[in-house]
Parts: sequence; structure tokens; C-alpha cells
Amino acid sequence: QVQLVGSGGGLVQAGGSLRLSCATSGRTLSWSVVGWFREAPGKERTFVAAVYRTGMTYYADDIKGRFTISRENGKSTVYLQMNSLKPEDTAVYSCAASGRLYSRDYYSETTYDYWAQGTQVTVSS
Repeated sequence: QVQLVGSGGGLVQAGGSLRLSCATSGRTLSWSVVGWFREAPGKERTFVAAVYRTGMTYYADDIKGRFTISRENGKSTVYLQMNSLKPEDTAVYSCAASGRLYSRDYYSETTYDYWAQGTQVTVSS
């Protein structure tokens, strides 16, 4: 059975940085795309960033230029480097992976088959 494990959240001041990690455990997963989503208090979960196995990356407009998604070469770990954090980035962040051969809808939750437990990111002003 495949499990995703997300980690790296915490409390940081505005302008600071955090790096989230998304690792797989259990059966090896040959994922096609890994995405990060976030859910702020009182709001719906929204797309943040995605990386395909090919290396192509996509970002939500509100974090473009501040966040970087990357994958560790030869491994299944995916990172989300978050810089210049703002209080409005406060949310529970979750990574997800698709075990399908390919899906173009990287921004849609329905693309993803496996989800990690969320990790809390709190940005203080």
C-alpha cells in the first residue's frame, strides 16, 4: 500500500521561509504528477503547485515567484520551498500524487489518488 507523508510545516514570521516535503512510503509509487494544495480556515482547499515526472511545474497565481516545487532526482520526494511568506499563506498544506499514466488537470483534486495528512503552516504578522 502506498502512503504519502507530508512534513515541514510550522510557525514562521511574515517574510520568512519554510520547506515542505512529500515522501512516499510502502509500495513504490510511480507517480505522474504530485501536487500541493492548501486549506485556509473557513475556506475551501485550493491548488498551490504541481510537478510532473517530466519536470514540468505549475503554480497558482497568488504564490508564483515565491514558492518553488521540485523533485529529488531519482527519488519520489517532492519539496515545496516557500519564501516571502505572508499571513494569508496560513493554511493546512497537503500533498497528493497521481498514480495514473497522465492527467493534464494538475489543478484538480480529482486528478490525485493518494493524499498525505496535512501539515500546518502558520505565518504571523
